[in-house]
Amino acid sequence: MTLANSKTYIIKGITKEGKTFRPSDWSERLAGVMSQFRPGGAQSGRQLSYSPWCVPRVFGDVRCVVVKSDIRSLEPMAWDFVMNFAKDNHLTVIELTDSDLHELQNSDNFKK
Repeated sequence: MTLANSKTYIIKGITKEGKTFRPSDWSERLAGVMSQFRPGGAQSGRQLSYSPWCVPRVFGDVRCVVVKSDIRSLEPMAWDFVMNFAKDNHLTVIELTDSDLHELQNSDNFKK
């Protein structure tokens, strides 16, 4: 489910001071915590999979989490959690347009 005014945000594993955020698996941990927030709700008895609204990615050599704003209207506390995580840890958050995201996903620097 994608809402009409959906936006995409990237939380980069680089602090506002320019340092690499640690631990190195922070993006997988954050996305794992958010995995239950998905279209149709949590799925019991299935193998762990990331929510389509919050997935870890690597851009260049930087670990990131791609967050869709759909989660804000459907699970406001989950949205607050992930955005406050970024804020509390001084991580860089970038808002992308759909064309920015498409270009980034098709670049050589994009790794799943």
